[in-house]
Amino acid sequence: QLQVVESGGGLVQPGGSLRLSCVVSGGTLEDYAMSWFRQAPGKEREKISCISRSGTSTFYADAVKGRFTISRHDAHNTLNLQMDSLKPEDAAVYYCAADRYFFCSPNPSHWGQGTQVTVSS
Repeated sequence: QLQVVESGGGLVQPGGSLRLSCVVSGGTLEDYAMSWFRQAPGKEREKISCISRSGTSTFYADAVKGRFTISRHDAHNTLNLQMDSLKPEDAAVYYCAADRYFFCSPNPSHWGQGTQVTVSS
């Protein structure tokens, strides 16, 4: 069973940057299309970025386009999300998710436990 573990969340000031990481085990990252979701209190879960198995296709939600960058490093079984120019509205629990068959699935088969991102001065 694939295990997915996120890290890198924390408190950052508006305009700052964070890099989230997601490490998979029990399987090989290259076999999975990967996504990042987030959920803020009182709001629905939101898909914010995806990357295909090959890494050649990516998706960004309008809310993060131009500020966030997704990347995968299959040799290290690691997925990253570089988040720049952070805004208070980016505060949420961020989840890494993996799906063996579908790029940008709305409900991937494997999920991490989430990492909290707080954007506040």
